Amino acid sequence: MHERQPVPLRCVCQHRRGDPAGAARGRPVTPFVLHHPGSLAEAVALAGQSATAQQGASVRFLAGGTSLLDLMKLEVEQPAQVLPLRRLGLDRIEPTPDGGLAIGALVSNSALAHDPVVRQRYAVLSEALLSGASVQLRNMATTGGNLLQRTRCVYFRDTAMACNKRVPGSGCAALGGYHRNLAVLGTSEHCIASNASDMNVALMALDAVVHVTGRQGERAVPIRAFHLLPGVTPHLETVLAPGDLVTHVSLPPLPPGTRSLYLKLRDRASYEFALASCAVVLTPDADRIGQVAIALGGVGTIPWRVPQAERLLSGQQPTPSALQAAAAAALQGARGHGENDFKIELARRCIVHALATACAGLPGAAP
Repeated sequence: MHERQPVPLRCVCQHRRGDPAGAARGRPVTPFVLHHPGSLAEAVALAGQSATAQQGASVRFLAGGTSLLDLMKLEVEQPAQVLPLRRLGLDRIEPTPDGGLAIGALVSNSALAHDPVVRQRYAVLSEALLSGASVQLRNMATTGGNLLQRTRCVYFRDTAMACNKRVPGSGCAALGGYHRNLAVLGTSEHCIASNASDMNVALMALDAVVHVTGRQGERAVPIRAFHLLPGVTPHLETVLAPGDLVTHVSLPPLPPGTRSLYLKLRDRASYEFALASCAVVLTPDADRIGQVAIALGGVGTIPWRVPQAERLLSGQQPTPSALQAAAAAALQGARGHGENDFKIELARRCIVHALATACAGLPGAAP
């Protein structure tokens, strides 16, 4: 939570030593060893010494540091060893043999957002990246780091509070506390924290593939399988194992005529996380919607793909009633917890508006 966001006093978290939230920035982090691996193999071997690649890992990779360093100052993360990756390359954007794109894990958000190929062929990704953070942060934040971005739930980031994601079995203070910004899809009785990344929503709609190098070699993980629902183990956020290092993300080629966009709704016009967002990738087929992919942000515990809505739209003209029906289907199963009930209707409207914008000019579309 940013200090400029207004909250009722009853919602202000308790803090150790009576310090305000910002005081954590002035405290020294827990001592750690900084080691620059000279190769991917060395980085994998060193990280493989950790018992986990999830919350509580004793070894952490360092890319841009825009998230990890904050969490270390807050004592949410206390790795014994930190491995900067800048000397390993992984910072190129290259075409793939099938006509897609390979994005190195250390490509900055700014470089990716402004890449000519991304802006022309994968506009949804450029728009999502430019909607997040600030210019300074985008210059430092990386593709790999954004992919692994942690939740902004205030209880996760405050070690004085109960959080199953941070300390398994400790409880979820958000359920009975401040949860206006948290998830309404994919939640469980153990966790309602939302995924904060804009980039992940676009990657989900683009059917991106995450490429990982680990102790067992290389593997490719579809982004739909990369992030894990909280269930009874909210501390397990991805499929990464000890030693696993994301090397790059690949995007498939898109059919000619494909349209894409990212719509983000938030409390402020800039430098704010999404209350609800929608990524649309759509290919017209004559006077109808052909292929369509829809992903939601700000409302799910993970980047949220909505295949049930996509099936309703494929082969249909983009009439207002068709878009409304798809949006309603997308939110089936959504559950608010009081303060965030409004997100369900907000997300529905976000979907309708994003689809209407993407379908502009097609027969049957709203003027």
